[in-house]
Amino acid sequence: MLTKEQIAKRISKEIKHGQYINLGIGIPTLVANYIPSKIEVVLQSENGLLGIGPFPKEMDVDPDLINAGKQTISIIPGSSIFDSAQSFAMIRGGHVDLTILGAMEVSEFGDIANWKIPGKMVKGMGGAMDLVSSAKNIIVAMQHCSKDGQSKLLPTCTLPITGIRCVKKIVTDLAVLEINPSGGFVLLERAPGVTIEEIKLKTAGNLIVPNQVLEINLD
Repeated sequence: MLTKEQIAKRISKEIKHGQYINLGIGIPTLVANYIPSKIEVVLQSENGLLGIGPFPKEMDVDPDLINAGKQTISIIPGSSIFDSAQSFAMIRGGHVDLTILGAMEVSEFGDIANWKIPGKMVKGMGGAMDLVSSAKNIIVAMQHCSKDGQSKLLPTCTLPITGIRCVKKIVTDLAVLEINPSGGFVLLERAPGVTIEEIKLKTAGNLIVPNQVLEINLD
């Protein structure tokens, strides 16, 4: 199975030159470390940053520079810092090309639940609903199953919904999948050492298996 870092590295292959990208909390923040050097993109954080670089080395940490997940970050030359109102104007105005988010559940129709578990205290949903309703492309980075072994890829989400029919692609520790517009998880790639049968067993939603399923290449 893929590690969190390997999930982030695989997602970095989806990034295209010139994109404006928002990285959600958790695994998505690791994607910044794997963007190919030949590709120029601008990373945005909803707390008011444009032009985020990779995570800093310990000697370069600036405690005043943090992302929406309160992690210390670096910034690239030409970056900009502004208030959250301007940040959300960018998001809601449709200026973000790609959003990479974590999720607790994704349905076979591309619905996503990623902000609340009933009965547990949360500070708020942050910018998740704005991001999924405004970005041109949504990719989810997540574990295929919960800690108790339950599939997170479902026929319908059971947790409070963040967005409806918005997810395009999912990268888990087991596989790369895309959402079929008519419903279903299309299996594109499987992690090294993981069988299609294992993915079937751990996917509660409708899994569509093409004739050819590639092995994930992290080179």
